[in-house]
Amino acid sequence: MTTIKRVLVANRGEIALRIIRACHEEGMEAVAVYSEVDRLLPHVRAADAAVALGPAPAAQSYLDAAKLLAAARDTGCQAVHPGYGFLSERAPFAEAVTEAGLAFVGPSAAAIRAMGDKTEARRRMQQAGVPIVPGTTRPLADHTQARPEAARLGYPVLLKAVAGGGGKGMRLVQTETELEPAFEMAQSEAQHAFGAGEVYLEKYLERPRHIEIQVLGDSFGRVVALGERECSIQRRHQKLIEEAPSLAVTPALRRRLGDAATAAAGAVGYLSAGTIEFLLAPTGEFFFLEMNTRLQVEHPVTELVYGVDIVREQLRVATGQPLRVHAGTLQPRGHAIECRITAEDPFNDFLPVTGVVQHLRVPGGPGVRWDAGFETGNEVTLHYDSLIAKLIAWGETRGVALERMRRALRELVIVGIPTSQPFHLRVMDDAEFQRGDLDITYLDRAGTRLLSGEGRPDLTRPIAVVAALLADERRAAAPPPAPPDRPAVLASAWLLAARREAVGGNG
Repeated sequence: MTTIKRVLVANRGEIALRIIRACHEEGMEAVAVYSEVDRLLPHVRAADAAVALGPAPAAQSYLDAAKLLAAARDTGCQAVHPGYGFLSERAPFAEAVTEAGLAFVGPSAAAIRAMGDKTEARRRMQQAGVPIVPGTTRPLADHTQARPEAARLGYPVLLKAVAGGGGKGMRLVQTETELEPAFEMAQSEAQHAFGAGEVYLEKYLERPRHIEIQVLGDSFGRVVALGERECSIQRRHQKLIEEAPSLAVTPALRRRLGDAATAAAGAVGYLSAGTIEFLLAPTGEFFFLEMNTRLQVEHPVTELVYGVDIVREQLRVATGQPLRVHAGTLQPRGHAIECRITAEDPFNDFLPVTGVVQHLRVPGGPGVRWDAGFETGNEVTLHYDSLIAKLIAWGETRGVALERMRRALRELVIVGIPTSQPFHLRVMDDAEFQRGDLDITYLDRAGTRLLSGEGRPDLTRPIAVVAALLADERRAAAPPPAPPDRPAVLASAWLLAARREAVGGNG
């Protein structure tokens, strides 16, 4: 068994704070990292120590593996948790962590590599008996090679990046004449986003649901499925709202999906938390889409419905202990909905925005959870994704969860920047959503009524008093400068002093 007393959290914002809290509950210390623009974020203060990585661009901070490993070494960490995004699904980083004698809180580099290559993953799933979307299992050299495959599958088809994710390197092709330009665009985008331009082809399924299964695996060969999440409400293949369980999944279908997911994870000897994503056709057929070899943004809905702390299970597995979760005892209880609160203008094509959170009032009450990476006074910059927080509501039924989410969204106040909050309120009031009539084209169908500018709220008014208080807080909370030849390490004593001062200032 591996002894882990201190964990480097190689991420930022809400997921870093989520992991830090789990470390503390497991009796472990946590070390935060931060870029110059993130020095005042809550995860920095919450950790037992914090290390400055450098300038704001991710390539010079959160994506710099050498700096992260140096931070772990200099602060006496025994493990690294990558969170999601950044380096979480980079096999070379997982290898570098283990080669440095540290525990990687996640799957093996081999599993990341196998499931990160989409065509390799499809081949493995075929071998494991997991149904895959009809298509190619090898990269395509050019559009001329793609043409006969598209004709065999029948239009429409999807071109997808082999190393892709998040909708990048993906193009829908409706007719043969669209194939050549779409292939070139998919290749170019894939090369730019992932450093690899290979693409493959899949049959485009009409109006499927996006259903994913949470899995956990340990070093004793056990893989457990924790039910499904409904993730069909998406914009440009980016999820906006998730819920668990799905109204479309019966207990029998849940067992079949769980069996397929555990077979998929078992095929690569999977450890830690991961997610198997499926497309569920209106006929009830389901097909493997991909595996995310990391913690998912939307993991809280599963935690609330199944009563499992997924991050603590990750930490436990990293120490070599068995899972505390037993498949035979897992039954969904109630219903949970998550809304991603992003710094985007939903009435302007979800254009990302920047600015200072001048005032924040967080919702609460029964069944409401707020996972946030920002507080009043923090600045949302252009350097990272637009996620500010996740608002999650649980209820005994979907109807109760929906009412709680509506109430929580109305309680939420964010002043200073536009956010996705009003969009989520409109979805909660939408009859189609309330019926659970969902698939990945929901926003295409409902967008006109949900995203009109009528009744658009003004959330950008400055608050002079808040701004003055923030200026004082920034001066009080600013980290001390780093010594010239090594990164700044904020010791716990400084953090405790900062917390006391912040509490006094807010009283």
